[in-house]
Amino acid sequence: MTTLAIRDLHVSVEADGGKKEILRGLDLTLESWQTHALMGPNGSGKSTLAYSIAGHPKYEITSGEVTLDGADVLEMSVDERARAGLFLAMQYPVEVPGVSVSNFLRTAVTAVKGEAPKLRTWMSDMKQAMSELKVDPEFAQRNVNEGFSGGERKRHEILQLELLKPAIAVLDETDSGLDVDALKVVSEGVNRVRESGTGILLITHTTRLLKLIPTDHVHVVIDGRIVASGGPELAEQIDAHGYEQFAAAASA
Repeated sequence: MTTLAIRDLHVSVEADGGKKEILRGLDLTLESWQTHALMGPNGSGKSTLAYSIAGHPKYEITSGEVTLDGADVLEMSVDERARAGLFLAMQYPVEVPGVSVSNFLRTAVTAVKGEAPKLRTWMSDMKQAMSELKVDPEFAQRNVNEGFSGGERKRHEILQLELLKPAIAVLDETDSGLDVDALKVVSEGVNRVRESGTGILLITHTTRLLKLIPTDHVHVVIDGRIVASGGPELAEQIDAHGYEQFAAAASA
C-alpha cells in the first residue's frame, strides 16, 4: 500500500510583480487502490496542486508538506519523484521534436525502473497498450506530441501511464478537449491502471469523466482549499447545483 499525504499545503506563484498565494492550506490523502476526484471551478488551484506535486519550478511551496509513504516529496528532484512512483498526466502536454514516441516511452520506463526492458518484451507490451487505446501502430514512430491532435496527446499520456505503472497518478484535466469516443477510450485506459492498484487523483471541473471512471472520494476545492468531501454522490450534487453552493464554506 502506497500513501500520498498532503498536509496544510500553501503554494504561491509570481504574478504582477509580486507573489500570489494559490493554495491556502490544502489537505488530502490518497492511497493505492483508491480513486479520488478533485473538482472545482477554473482558477481554484487544481492544476497548481498537480504541478506542485510534480515539482514544477514555477510553483513555490511556502509551507506544508507532501509525503509518499513518509518520504518528503518536496525534497526530491523531479526525476526522483517519478522513480518513487509519482506520475503526472498534464493538461497541456508539450512537444518533444526529434524524439519518437517509442524511444521516449522506453527511455522513460528505463529511467523510472532503473533498467531497460528487454526489447522483445517491450515491443509486445507497447503494441498491446497501443492496441487497447486504439492507437495506430505508426504512432510509435512519430515525434512526441508534434502535430498531435488533442485526443492523440491525451492517449499518449495514458499510454505512458499504462507502461510505467506508477504507484500514484495525478491526471490533470484528462477529459479536456476529448470527443465522446476518445473520452471512452481514455477512460478505459485509466480504469485498467486503476484496477491494477495505482492510486488515481482525477483533477477536473466537470463530471463527465466521473461517469466513466468509478471514484471512491470526491473533493471540492475553491480558492485554494478543499471545502467539501464525500462520495460519488457529491459529484451528482455538483452536476445538479454547480459550485456556488460551496461559496459560503470557501469564505469561512
